[in-house]
Amino acid sequence: MNYLVLGSSGQIGAALTQYLLDHGQRVIEFDIVHSADEDLRIPNNNKLQQAMDQADFVVFLAFDVGGSRYLKKYQNTYDFVSNNVKIMNNVFALLNTTKKSFIFISSQMSNMNFSPYGVLKALGECYTRSMGGIVAKFWNVYGIERDLNKSHVITDFILKAKQTRVISMLTDGAEERQFLFVNDACAALEILARSYSEIPRDRELHISSFKSSSIRQVAETVTSFMPGVKIVPGPDHDTVQHNQRNEPDPFILRYWKPKVSLEKGIEQMVRHYCSNSQAGA
Repeated sequence: MNYLVLGSSGQIGAALTQYLLDHGQRVIEFDIVHSADEDLRIPNNNKLQQAMDQADFVVFLAFDVGGSRYLKKYQNTYDFVSNNVKIMNNVFALLNTTKKSFIFISSQMSNMNFSPYGVLKALGECYTRSMGGIVAKFWNVYGIERDLNKSHVITDFILKAKQTRVISMLTDGAEERQFLFVNDACAALEILARSYSEIPRDRELHISSFKSSSIRQVAETVTSFMPGVKIVPGPDHDTVQHNQRNEPDPFILRYWKPKVSLEKGIEQMVRHYCSNSQAGA
């Protein structure tokens, strides 16, 4: 199958591209990181049209988003909202015209209407359902990241531990999340693509580890692989999800199951960042 991965240089996109190539698939990469004409905010983008024409299947990962630091700083700004509306409007217009099979990557936060990010993902779900595509709700995917300005909590903790020997937390760490290793997320996407015609569109597809851990526990897991690192909780409570918790629909487990535990995933990340002298420099 010829996959078009929109957002192919992002945290999930880069891993998905490599995963698909390793499994004998063909991949068309598309990301603004490659060149300015791969900016999905550009209307009537001929390069996007050409990529879409060549694809058998589209994975719509591209979004202006980052970890909790990034969301706290930017999600209430005009540019954040405008960037994502432009991306969705242009991409969905072409998907509607070309009638390509596609998966839209949403978030478990799409029902949290106090969050601009959540509202924008909910809008993407509306587009997707109107065209018969698949909505995959991702839960806190973590893995190796290239753009550290948008890095997520586990990467942040490892890099802080490496650089300062102190994990200074933004919150008190009491909030809980269900973290999913990026390789498991990639496997889920490939299975959904292969099973595209048989996936019911009226069921929620929550791509999660189905195991909750507090942010404090994440920090403690990092320090278990990096002895001597101190944990310093922050003064705030949960500023991203406002302590709102969802429960994932287990329907996806009929097709796919996560394999990598949080401990194993963090161990792999610690090895990567601590063996790479440039990481976080």
